[in-house]
Amino acid sequence: MAKVKRSEFALFLDTTPAATNPTWSRVGAGVTTGVLNYNPEVTTETYIHEDTATTTLERYAPSMPLEAQCINTDAIFEFIDNLRRTRAVGSAAETDALLVYLYETPTSTDKYPAELQPVTIQIDTFGGDGGVTNRINFTVSFRGASDTGTYDVSGNSFTT
Repeated sequence: MAKVKRSEFALFLDTTPAATNPTWSRVGAGVTTGVLNYNPEVTTETYIHEDTATTTLERYAPSMPLEAQCINTDAIFEFIDNLRRTRAVGSAAETDALLVYLYETPTSTDKYPAELQPVTIQIDTFGGDGGVTNRINFTVSFRGASDTGTYDVSGNSFTT
């Protein structure tokens, strides 16, 4: 039985969302935990002729809260810190994310199944205790549907 390690589920953010071509930077430096919360929204009703409830899954609202050590040369930190310093809201807080499934069999050499997902980045907290590395907490929240395709590791690119 082949277990899937966390390092085989990669999250990339486009750190130049205003540019014509995306710059895919991998989230990881200074981050020790990254859990994708699907946040299912359900409706539970008990009909008048029944004693057992019926639950319907209405939708998902996926998000990934992250805590990162502030590493000044890391592209992800610099991007997130700029959002924090400018207090980015609305479209200024939006970018794209890639969820790359490196544990899957490559579709060809160095190309793995992936999802391109529009996201909003919210800054949650910034700072920390004295004498230790500063931390920034932020949440990557999905916006709408994703596109499936492949991520080319050697070319650092996504195609549908």
